[in-house]
This record gives sequence, C-alpha cells and structure tokens, in this order.
Amino acid sequence: MESSPAVAVTGLSKSYRIAHHADAPVTATEALLARLRHPLTRMERETFDALHDVTFEIPWGSVVGLIGRNGAGKSTLLKILTRITAPSAGRVVMGGRVGSLLEIGTGFHPELTGRENVYLNGTLLGMRRTEIRRRFDEIVAFAGVERFLDTQVKRYSTGMYVRLAFAVAAHLESEVMAVDEVLAVGDADFQAKCLEKLREVAQGGRTVILVSHQAQTIVDLCDSALYLERGRLRFQGPVDGALEEYRNSYRRIREAGLDASSRPGSGELRFTSVRSRRDLYGADEEKVIELEVSANPELAGRYWLVAHVLDDLGAVVAQCDSRVLGFWLEPDRPASCQLHLRTPWLKPGSYTVDAFAVRASDRIDVWQAATHFDVLPDPPYPVATATEATDRGMVFADFTFERC
Repeated sequence: MESSPAVAVTGLSKSYRIAHHADAPVTATEALLARLRHPLTRMERETFDALHDVTFEIPWGSVVGLIGRNGAGKSTLLKILTRITAPSAGRVVMGGRVGSLLEIGTGFHPELTGRENVYLNGTLLGMRRTEIRRRFDEIVAFAGVERFLDTQVKRYSTGMYVRLAFAVAAHLESEVMAVDEVLAVGDADFQAKCLEKLREVAQGGRTVILVSHQAQTIVDLCDSALYLERGRLRFQGPVDGALEEYRNSYRRIREAGLDASSRPGSGELRFTSVRSRRDLYGADEEKVIELEVSANPELAGRYWLVAHVLDDLGAVVAQCDSRVLGFWLEPDRPASCQLHLRTPWLKPGSYTVDAFAVRASDRIDVWQAATHFDVLPDPPYPVATATEATDRGMVFADFTFERC
C-alpha cells in the first residue's frame, strides 16, 4: 500500500448545467399551461466548470490543505474524492477507505437519540456495527455528551450536535479523511481538540485532506497544500508557497473579472464598476466601496447587493448584505451606490472585495476580487504597546475596560 499514493487524481473535471428562468412555474398546473402556451420555449442553461483538468498525487501520512477563494472548486473536489458526486471527466484512485466530514451532522435524524444517531451516522459513513460498538465509548467521551446520550438530538444545542457529529466521523477507521471547513464551528476548546485529533490521525499514517479559510489552521496542521483558482490547480507544494500564490493571485483574478461575460452568474445584470475610494486607509477610518450596476428593463423584481471583504489569506472578515438594511435596487435603471464600512477595525494588510448582485435565489453577477485596498500599520488605540497586545484575532476590537 505504501508504494502507491494515498490519492491519485488524473485529468479531473466537473461541469454543472445551471438553469435560468425568470418566471419559473411554481405548480404543476402553471407548468402545464406555460408549456401549452409557449411550446417552443426552452429554459436557458449555463455551463459552469467547477473543476478543469486537475491532476495531483498525495502520499500516505500527509496532511494536505486545500486553499482557494470561494468558488475555486475546493468543496467540489472533496465531494468527488468522497464519492458524493461523480466527475464529468478524469480518474480518481483512492488507496483505501475514505472518511468524510463535509457537512456537520449529515445523516443525523432529529427524532432519534444521540445513541441511535451514532449508529445511524456511523453506518452512513461506512462503519460496520461491530466497529461502531467497539469505538462507541471513545466517540461519546470525545463528544462530551454522556448525560444527553438518550435525548433526541433535536433538543441538542448546536455545539453538542457539532461535537457528536465530528466525533463519529473522526473515529471512522479510514485510510483517508476529508474535512471541509468544520473546524470553524464550536468553541475554542473543541476546535483545539479537533486539531489534536487530526494530528493523531495523521501521525498514525493516515492521510488528511483539509479545507479551511483559517490560514493559521493550515499552517499549524498541514505539511503541504494545493492551491485552486477558478477550478484549476495552480500550485502543489509547501504550505508557505501555496499561501504566497494565493496572495499573488489578486491581479490575475481581477483582470479575468474585467470581462463581464466570463464572470459567474446569469448575466441579466452586470457590475460595470466596483472600486475602493482610496487605496490606503487607517485601521479606524471608514472604508468606502463604490459600486455601479447596469440596467435591464425586462428583468422583473428587485435585487440586492452583497460585498465580502477578504484578508490576504482568503478569510471573509466582513459580510455586507444590503438586505439587512432594507436596501433594494430596481433593475429598470442603472444603479450607483456606495458601501460605507465603519467597523470592524481592520488590521494592517491587504484586503480584496468580492461583489455579488443577487435576485431571489439567483446570482446575477459574481465579481471576485473586484477591488482592493490596504490598511496602514497604525493601531487605533491611545496607548502604544508591545505587539503581543494586538497580534491575535482577525480584527482590532472596539472595546473599553471600566471599574465597577
């Protein structure tokens, strides 16, 4: 087994056909009437390449991080490796059984107890009943839900639910484990426990493939990394090299997005401009992003805007969705608006902005790395201190201490 790689992927591609229909029927009657009235009308479809000609090998005992912006194809790749979805082209050879932790609690039934769900979820993940019975006490102890083992999981808190789901998947005796962003949930103690478990898995000679937007998790846990960009494998090698490739990708992604027809989305409306008012800001200064969107008088219904502010390692540090402010736009005329970001106080570094125009559940336009800005190294606090006073956390906190 050691002579061949744990995972071998050759020419892997995955394409999806996305349907776009502004006035899709809701009921069977509406669908029948629409077909009778317009028998020649065909639903518009867009082909989206989630992965394109990806080739790599992963040796046994490696902990490999998957790095890339949202929509780069990371989750799609994991779903193919774990046989949740089939590739459109290419070949995947796995050297042993694969355990997956892609969506916490998949396969849990809310009406069943924790004990029953351990057996149900373990079976769905590929464990034999004798294997589950042998590991049962270890799973329960790891999750820390002994007192509630015979309680229906619908009465569990989110933290209890997550701990039990992770415990089942982590104790699956598989040769390869695929983990997708699950370490972002739970409290700090549980996250540390999960990381230690994954280290234990890797030290035992098993292979771990990990997706995380937390760069520190990738650095601490992984010995190599794959960098994906728009469905293509751009880099495989040391973690530092993959992170550097990510940092350097802004210009490439930005230039690709300037061609609106190449961007994801239905294209019924497009951003014509997204720009930061300034290139440099102080940490506590208001950041202003100016957005312009084209018009489409034939498009029915309002739409809204979303902006994600990402740090230089791809973590989303701020999500700005115009719906929460009751801010909507009409498609019959061009739109020009501004996003004013006052908090959180961003730490020194480079930031990019992903812009989205959305209507109902349909993304009209997705412009990744639409603009960027830098934050100067000037902490917004009145007293200068040693760097360890501010070097943890993703943002500067706006806080006070007061005597009681």
